[in-house]
Amino acid sequence: MNPITILGLETSCDETAAAVVRGNPPGPGAILSNVIFSQTEAHAPYGGVVPEIASRAHLEILDGIVERALSDARISLKEIDAIAVTAGPGLIGGVMVGLTMAKGLSMGAGKPLVAVNHLAGHALTARLTHAVAFPYLLLLVSGGHCQLLAVRGAEDFRLYGSTLDDAAGEAFDKTAKMLGLPYPGGPEVEKLASNGNAKRYPLPRPMLARAGCDFSFSGLKTAMRQLIETPDINKADAAASFQAAVIDILKNRTGHAMARFRGDFPENENPTLVVAGGVAANQDIGDGLRALAGENGFALCVPAPALCTDNAAMIAWAGLERFAAGASDPVSTGPRARWPLDASAT
Repeated sequence: MNPITILGLETSCDETAAAVVRGNPPGPGAILSNVIFSQTEAHAPYGGVVPEIASRAHLEILDGIVERALSDARISLKEIDAIAVTAGPGLIGGVMVGLTMAKGLSMGAGKPLVAVNHLAGHALTARLTHAVAFPYLLLLVSGGHCQLLAVRGAEDFRLYGSTLDDAAGEAFDKTAKMLGLPYPGGPEVEKLASNGNAKRYPLPRPMLARAGCDFSFSGLKTAMRQLIETPDINKADAAASFQAAVIDILKNRTGHAMARFRGDFPENENPTLVVAGGVAANQDIGDGLRALAGENGFALCVPAPALCTDNAAMIAWAGLERFAAGASDPVSTGPRARWPLDASAT
């Protein structure tokens, strides 16, 4: 089979991105270009993403980002097989900008349009990078999502558990804000925690005594707020104690999911745990999950940090997987603010 070449667009939050990816399922694929413009500087004064600022920035620069992605890949639009774009979930204004651009390119160049679930982009990145075979267990941890799923196919997901309140990445960002750290907060908490004593402050680990695979971080966040309000706290120790609590929660819930996955797929004698999403770039979390995987007989796959955070290469690959299976979408396809991977779990 000739390799498929896909142009991908990503505008679901505060990264404006375009990429060209080539290959065939199950991968690995070749990333011919991967251009990302981060809006971090524009949102930093507000301590978080401002939707109106994000969508305006996407609108102003996306065409230039697409041109650069094609140029970096040394390819023309007519050589592209299809155009993949994030159609949700995400900030609806940003999603609309990317989807509108993709529709215009699709109609202008006569190329098929492939609408991609942003979460599927994260979920399938391990196939782009490591050709991980289906089925595999996925821990998706980002600023807006915290889920455990069995990935049975490019569009076949079984939800094992999700957060009942805050996502892990959101808890990191809010903790950073309470500690007076700059935005984006997750990497700053990790940096500060590296100099702290993780056993200094006893913090709660919600849900650890409960069966199942669901998460909860709101109680931990509340405990951090109360800790930070006390006088003379050591911020490095507080950050380390918080991070240790998050790692324990992730390991506990993922351990439950591993047992369930083995029950669901007993024929899979050498299962793989894939960790995706922006929080997967945290090295201490990665070390904790690596130890957990080893203890439970799972291989661990964590894509490179640049492919864990939002990017268009993952969208291009998820689109490539769909397109290879014969799927495409009409130009009437609309943006979706919410789009669960496992529709049966809603």
